Amino acid sequence: MKIIWTFTLLMIPGVLSSISVTGYSGGGVSITCRYDRGYTDNKKYFCKGEWSSCSYLIKTNKKNKWVDSGRFSLYDDTRAAVFTVTIRDLSEQDSGTYRCAVDKSGIDFYTEVNLNVVAGQQIRTMTGYSEGNIIMNFKYEMQQKNLLIDVCNTEALQCFTLINTDRAAEWTHDGRFSVHDDRSKGFLHVFIRDLNVKDSGEYKIIVTVSEDYSFFSEFYLDIKKAADCCQKSISLSAAAGGSVNISCRYPQSHSADVKFVCRRSGSDLCAEETSVKESRRWSAEGQMQLYDDREQQLLTGIISHVTQRHSAEYWCGVQSDQGHKSFITRVLVSVTDITKTNSPPPPPPSSSSPSSSLSSSSPTSSSSPPKSSSSSSSSSASSFSSVRSPLITSVSKSSPSSFTSAGSSLIVPLVLVLLVLFVGLLFLFLCKKHQSRGKAPS
Repeated sequence: MKIIWTFTLLMIPGVLSSISVTGYSGGGVSITCRYDRGYTDNKKYFCKGEWSSCSYLIKTNKKNKWVDSGRFSLYDDTRAAVFTVTIRDLSEQDSGTYRCAVDKSGIDFYTEVNLNVVAGQQIRTMTGYSEGNIIMNFKYEMQQKNLLIDVCNTEALQCFTLINTDRAAEWTHDGRFSVHDDRSKGFLHVFIRDLNVKDSGEYKIIVTVSEDYSFFSEFYLDIKKAADCCQKSISLSAAAGGSVNISCRYPQSHSADVKFVCRRSGSDLCAEETSVKESRRWSAEGQMQLYDDREQQLLTGIISHVTQRHSAEYWCGVQSDQGHKSFITRVLVSVTDITKTNSPPPPPPSSSSPSSSLSSSSPTSSSSPPKSSSSSSSSSASSFSSVRSPLITSVSKSSPSSFTSAGSSLIVPLVLVLLVLFVGLLFLFLCKKHQSRGKAPS
């Protein structure tokens, strides 16, 4: 049906072509109109309505420079024999039939443009913080396979491309910039890392649908100094099995926003996320719990029963109603293994050493911790034994076995002396008794 309609239009005098354009409310579109090279000197214009009552929106005779008229701009590229019309701040009321035409004597040549404006959420202003990161979400409903996406910084009426991609369902990286075109969900994600104050300015996300048109979204990026409100980075450590307590402050302007803590995994800055939407109410997700005190502008997080897996980079941040994320404070978590850090040094290699024989036979040695029915009691027993072992080892170097030979050499002569004295006293006692009996009859 579309082919038949296009063919019918081409039979009308003056009609060069017909294109269908889709835009999004709050955003803009750029439409490319071609003409014969013989009309480079003619005026170009863009109007809305039927041909008989088409009202001018912009008309110019200027060449190779942008001309503005309200929300409309026109650029006549005489070298390529095309002129481009840009419409900004679209609304659904802008839907309708337009014409981009060459003004000439007789019937003007024109391209018919059927514009459909779809309701959508647009980015206006995005706030980020120095040394932090941001993720912006741009919603669209295009299902074409060959979309070209550009992110550029607009300065001096020019758009300097920072990153572009034509790949769907995968991240594209270029320096501090990354783009992910999630076409199945109709979302384009733009990620900028390691922000600095100089990044502040006007930006544009452009999606080129075909050689005939593209749609775009313009926004202002405002980067503030994190030191004015919050910590840039925090380092925390905990023992395995324990807990990690995270405290992050945020600006008062974000009090009503959703707060989150993300765990980074490779290039994925938000591999695991826990968020809290209400003030002074705990929100739990797995081993992570969050508490947002909006009066104090303080986000508190607790990771319980940590393991080596929890040693990672985390981020505290805020999320707007449209899903844009601003990563404010970086949190580095290090989890240490108790059994490794508290285990005593291995025994000396010499098996004939008294201290080594005592350590190997001691029931409190860390090499053979007491068995327990639970992992917690086992870990506490091993840690307790590891604390006692150095004490036992230090005593064993100076006590039992070192005095064995000296003690035995002193005890034997002492016993013999006592025995001789006892025998001598007994003999003396018997002699005196015998003498007393011999004197008694006389």
